[in-house]
Amino acid sequence: MVGTVVYLTVLAAAGLLGLLHRWHDGRMRMREKDGAQRLTAAEIGEPLGARATLLQFSSAFCAPCRATRRTLSEVAAMVEGVAHVEIDAEARLDLVRRLSVLKTPTVLVLDARGVVARRAAGQPRKADVIAAVGAAVEA
Repeated sequence: MVGTVVYLTVLAAAGLLGLLHRWHDGRMRMREKDGAQRLTAAEIGEPLGARATLLQFSSAFCAPCRATRRTLSEVAAMVEGVAHVEIDAEARLDLVRRLSVLKTPTVLVLDARGVVARRAAGQPRKADVIAAVGAAVEA
């Protein structure tokens, strides 16, 4: 009987943690220290967008990174003045450490000045990316 109770408790806890992870993964958010982070075109290796930049940190064998690349490219094509820049996280460990990138894909939405406006760790939803670009353009 005790074994069954322990089993059901562990199963419920694992299910709850899975739901929490799924809800949090890919959410666009603003961290307090992100607003102080500013990136230049020289640092990311490509020009910043005139209105906003979608900066994606990826790795070679990351399946969600490919889907994120498609989503960000579509959004950048929809909104004039928005650029999509993809950076290999393994090749740019200096930026990974500076920006506290803990997993791939990580997406940073930069405003026209290169200031981090929003971030998502994991594969973001297209609607969330569009809303984050809107917030960055208005800033």
